Amino acid sequence: MTGAAPPPGWAVLQHVAHEGPGLIGDELRLAGQAYAVVRLDRGEMLPDPGSVAGLAVLGGPMGVHDADDHPWVVAERDLMAAVATEGMPVLGVGLGAQQLAMALGAAVTTGDELEIGVGRVELTGPGRLDPVTGPEYGGLSATAVPCLHWHQDTFSLPDGAVHLAASRSFPHQAFRWGDRAYGLQFHVEVDRELAVGWAPFLPAGITLDPTRLAEVEAAGTRLLRRFVQRALSPRPSSPAGADPVRADR
Repeated sequence: MTGAAPPPGWAVLQHVAHEGPGLIGDELRLAGQAYAVVRLDRGEMLPDPGSVAGLAVLGGPMGVHDADDHPWVVAERDLMAAVATEGMPVLGVGLGAQQLAMALGAAVTTGDELEIGVGRVELTGPGRLDPVTGPEYGGLSATAVPCLHWHQDTFSLPDGAVHLAASRSFPHQAFRWGDRAYGLQFHVEVDRELAVGWAPFLPAGITLDPTRLAEVEAAGTRLLRRFVQRALSPRPSSPAGADPVRADR
């Protein structure tokens, strides 16, 4: 499912109509990075790995094991693995984080409960030192990131990954692999427009408080800006999968 004409710059892989790039697109544009949205739900083709400057993979209600209904999940993982192992930037959010974990050899399983709504994740020690999630790099709170949860599946950590964040019910909320591949189980890309689009699909009784959503948007803007800055920084000499940011785990 690859082989389409190369998109300009970044490729953003979208899986359902209501889960678009949001703040990810804003930050790429702000950094002068062109990107193309690839609508896999419409049958659009994945790009060749060597044709993209970076990759952002969005969320969706399907799961990584749903290849019978969504055959693209396997090809998408292959693309993510190829881009990440070349040391190119990859960001996976929600389903995209599960896809990245599985692409790098980790297991994806179903958790004991649904985690949904506006909340936060707690940063680990390495998460507080990380150039993307760490508070000293951009003004997030000392220990936590406001976010939007919407998942029940979860993942183990790929070999060599740095564990960045956790929540009470799901200890693996974020990881970094190598220098610039990040998996975020939670959502920080949600702006006001996306929140309006998500609202009709939320389970009964779940609402998105505007004040708390503003906190998510502010935190997401800072975190995603640092991810894009990290993605555009000079590539390190260490091989993919190595951990250039040393911290006790």
